[in-house]
Amino acid sequence: MLNCLQKLLSLMLLVRITNSTDVVASKTHKLVARMTPEETDLNIVESAVIKQMGEDLASEGLVGEITIVKGLEVERETLVTKKGFSIKQKRMFGKTLNQNSDKFDIYKPR
Repeated sequence: MLNCLQKLLSLMLLVRITNSTDVVASKTHKLVARMTPEETDLNIVESAVIKQMGEDLASEGLVGEITIVKGLEVERETLVTKKGFSIKQKRMFGKTLNQNSDKFDIYKPR
């Protein structure tokens, strides 16, 4: 019964990052940003965002999971899954973390 209630109380936030190349350019040399593909810039920014979001949510006492999903978009008022829909990365946050939390390391290859 408790598991059923937890599923009902789930919340999903969708965050779309549209300026990852600009962010990478502002944090590194502009030449580096021009040389790296946009997908690489997006991966760098996604990793930083998921890490910071997890730390911020945990500091508020929340426990949960953040997942980066590829192929999920909002078009007008509709949630759309695109071909190639996949989970790119998952990261747990909050009190449930233990010594095995390094398996959620944001710097591992994808």
